Amino acid sequence: MATMIRFFTPFVRWNVLWQAGVVLLALSACGQDKHGQPAGAPRPNIILIYSDDIGIGDIHCMGGPFSTPNIDALAKGGMLFENCYSTPLCGPSRCQTLTGRYPFRTGLINNDSANAIQPDREVMIPTVLKKAGYATACSGKWGQMSLGPIEWGFDESMMFSNGKGGRYWLDTANGEYLLNDKPTAAPGKYFPDLSHEYVVDFIERHKDGPFFVYYPMSHSHGPILPTPDSKPGADANRLYADNIEYMDKLVGRLMGELDRLHLREKTLVIFTGDNGTAGYGIKAGANVNGRPISGQKGTMLEGGSRVPLVANWPGTTPAGTVNRDLIDFSDFFATFASLTGAPLPEGIVLDSRSFASQIEGRKGEPRDWVYVELNGNSYVRDARFKLTNKGEMFDLSNAPFEEKPVAADSTDSAALAARPALQKVLDDHPAAPGKENNKKAKKKAKKKARRSA
Repeated sequence: MATMIRFFTPFVRWNVLWQAGVVLLALSACGQDKHGQPAGAPRPNIILIYSDDIGIGDIHCMGGPFSTPNIDALAKGGMLFENCYSTPLCGPSRCQTLTGRYPFRTGLINNDSANAIQPDREVMIPTVLKKAGYATACSGKWGQMSLGPIEWGFDESMMFSNGKGGRYWLDTANGEYLLNDKPTAAPGKYFPDLSHEYVVDFIERHKDGPFFVYYPMSHSHGPILPTPDSKPGADANRLYADNIEYMDKLVGRLMGELDRLHLREKTLVIFTGDNGTAGYGIKAGANVNGRPISGQKGTMLEGGSRVPLVANWPGTTPAGTVNRDLIDFSDFFATFASLTGAPLPEGIVLDSRSFASQIEGRKGEPRDWVYVELNGNSYVRDARFKLTNKGEMFDLSNAPFEEKPVAADSTDSAALAARPALQKVLDDHPAAPGKENNKKAKKKAKKKARRSA
């Protein structure tokens, strides 16, 4: 269901099929092109802007206190999805996005289980889109997933010099990065600027399209350091705001480049965040309309997984609309395949449900529930209730601010009807057993060794 945004608050006749034209003519007769798209329907370029540790309380058009005019403009000119759910942590979140599968299926259940996924067992979005003729690139962070973008099907990549491990600040002070897995350096350059410049260069080289860009930005993972626009002496909270603002500035720059190349109406731009706001963002004031959010990054609460999602495709996506359908991060996979006419992989169970129709302004087939899993813990939620794999039930009528417990013996008719349906989803989606964090395990081992010494 979509409502208007209010900011702040040919048929082909044929008789004989000749050898060379059998496939194309048959598809045209069915109203489809050779990629399975409706005849005449445009196949967009796709840019997935994937910010880091950016929750709903960080984006102004979702009620956040920070200045994000360029992201707000994307929402005003497109569609803002109010109920999008990631996994609460980086690695599992990115894996779910790129594979279209929940953690219990892939085995990537926390940031220490990157090697659970391998190309002989999983298929990622670029491999699928390349079969539909798309050029593909990844620019930015590739963390907590095995191997690198090239091994997973991307044509090109640029990432942090320690990109297969995670945090870019560790090695990029001297402008070091990996370009198609080759060490490269641009001394004195700010890596987010380098990443942006690479994206623009890739788009220019593939402007005749179609192309897919996966753009996992470095903002705003900690430690929070000064941006090129930060003033000397800025405190931690001001620096956090600076990072949000610089991220937004880069989004605006990218939209300007698409305009310059006359690609805006040919390009679907999606902005989201990999998980909820981290603790330092909460301390800096991230909230929704002045109210604190329940939970943060890493928690199984609303603030851990509820993230901003904006879709903007001028001339196709209805401008100025808010969509309240439930979306989860597995859904990008089927959505992009649908929009591009790419065939879905065979022999793999996908959890993904397309929301391409909603992006195009149609009703589609919305989810009844979303599933969230992290390291042995899981929950399923519908439009009102949430049920965990520990049997705890919550009323989310006042989410994202409050998650009100529902007693096991509650006589509320709505809760009584919802519980068995939600339990069935959990039964069909059993969370993989959790694993102890490697860092915590090492600390415990050291303490034990000291005690026994």
